Amino acid sequence: MGQEVPVKRDEIITLDHGSGGLKTKELIEGLFLEMLSNPLLDTLEDSAVFNVNGGRVAFTTDSYVVDPIVFPGGDIGALSVHGTINDLAMKGAWPLALSLGLILEEGLEMKVLERVLDSVARASKEAGVMVATGDTKVVPKGKGDKIFINTTGLGAIPGGIDIGVHRVLPGDVIISSGTIGDHGITILTQREGLKFAGDLKSDSQPLHRLVKGLIEELGEDLHCLRDPTRGGVATVLVEVAERAGVPMEIFEDRLPIREEVRATAELLGLDPLYLANEGKLLCWVPERCSDKALEVMRGYEEGKDAAVIGRVVQGDQGRVVLNTIIGGKRAIFALSGTPLPRIC
Repeated sequence: MGQEVPVKRDEIITLDHGSGGLKTKELIEGLFLEMLSNPLLDTLEDSAVFNVNGGRVAFTTDSYVVDPIVFPGGDIGALSVHGTINDLAMKGAWPLALSLGLILEEGLEMKVLERVLDSVARASKEAGVMVATGDTKVVPKGKGDKIFINTTGLGAIPGGIDIGVHRVLPGDVIISSGTIGDHGITILTQREGLKFAGDLKSDSQPLHRLVKGLIEELGEDLHCLRDPTRGGVATVLVEVAERAGVPMEIFEDRLPIREEVRATAELLGLDPLYLANEGKLLCWVPERCSDKALEVMRGYEEGKDAAVIGRVVQGDQGRVVLNTIIGGKRAIFALSGTPLPRIC
């Protein structure tokens, strides 16, 4: 037998490394984990979880470089608050506090900064979480792009709750809390100045109250939660299937996609499964709990369009298959390439 040939590491960073797809995975697993590996980081969940004085705390951080910084349905300020809250929520945590780090480019109009900060203030107040600390840096003109934001969040996890990929099992159903692709297609059309019929807008919203409702009603039967941001629903499904080591199948005719999103994506040659979302979650629960989970979700504005989109099946290979409308089957892979850079 010949010796195993190591994977060649890319020599430069490209936009593809920030897509949330295969290149992002290679960067994280082939470099970051290689150099920074530890039990908290190695789980690769949306938040790290650790014990503090007998309780459990979720800890997460995220950076936002979206272009444009203002878009239908939100802006970079509200997005940074919602995104960090949602990363905490995917571990079942209730947000306690956020940090706010700003990198401002010289020449940014003060009225733009005021709008972004107003959005941060309103979003955090509506979510019931305070911005507890922060930092500001200014870079010379041409060395940034208006404004970049980093937010870090702390959250408390209720006792007895264990949510994660390790709990995904054959027999689980996969539920989407609502329509997919809204944020990604909105950012693309705004960035390129494209005009289409219909009301395209981002789905940016916090999901912690929806998750709290699911925890209260389902408890230990809530197996796994993920928010399909960069890379979309398809990439998240592949990641979970591979890490859980179980196959999954989804059904094309059950995917909740707004007609405006479907039509625009078709015109642009894009697949809604790979478009980013900023206010939706996927959850895995036992089939016997699917009706209850749907009832809970649909009782919240954030989950009014919830739908079962697939299931986990028996097998020992972590792969995902799409059952198409015409009766065929198509393998689903993680995002490869950068069809939509800088969506968050």
